[in-house]
Amino acid sequence: MNFKPLFFYLFLLLVFGCKESHLYLEKIEGKQISISDSLPVKSDIEAFIKPYRAHIQKDLDSVLAYSADTYTKSDGEFNTAIGNFMADAVYDEANPIFKSRTGKNIDMVLLNHGGIRSIISKGNITTRTAFELMPFENTLLVVEMKGSQLDSLVDYLSKSKKAHPISKLKLVINKDFNIVEATINRKAIENNKTYYVATNDYLFNGGDNMNFFKPNDSVYNLNYKIRNALIDNFKKVDTIKPVIDDRFIQIK
Repeated sequence: MNFKPLFFYLFLLLVFGCKESHLYLEKIEGKQISISDSLPVKSDIEAFIKPYRAHIQKDLDSVLAYSADTYTKSDGEFNTAIGNFMADAVYDEANPIFKSRTGKNIDMVLLNHGGIRSIISKGNITTRTAFELMPFENTLLVVEMKGSQLDSLVDYLSKSKKAHPISKLKLVINKDFNIVEATINRKAIENNKTYYVATNDYLFNGGDNMNFFKPNDSVYNLNYKIRNALIDNFKKVDTIKPVIDDRFIQIK
């Protein structure tokens, strides 16, 4: 007896006869796998990783500068020494890049208080310090804005009650948090003048409710991370001694 046609028929029946069948997920089961220092070390993996870890640790611990004191973002009410340092460092490092590409200068810098993620401790400043201070991959943008558009930016800062880092912008508010004075590079803001505002991609995209940057098509991406700007600035100075100043104050 020839079984080949029979097997072929059964095969077709199984394939085409199951076309209308449906499979349904009935349940999902899982279990927690605890990860701790008690897990045995895989010697071959450890041997492979060790030279890379040593290289990274050496780079992170390389001394770049010295901090004369310990600085935190809670030291001031409307501006802080650490925030002033960060905003000024961004200006110092980003402006030459922007000018070389456009022939124009950055007029002011605006960062955010929440973006300061660590303190700067008194003593040696290392690459690790910069990574702790700015662990995010935020990149610097320069936004072209008319003076009339800056009204919303200035109003935001006056009402936020936070020491958002700024550079080249000076604000004076009264006890009701209304603007008394707002200048850029010591000059009154002119409604029809074009200003170039350096910030980061997070804020440009509405982070911390800073919605005043959009809509705006005139944006220059410097492809330069804030952290790298800080590292470059640390390398250029021997000692940092930032202070709380009068760039943003309240008069009673």
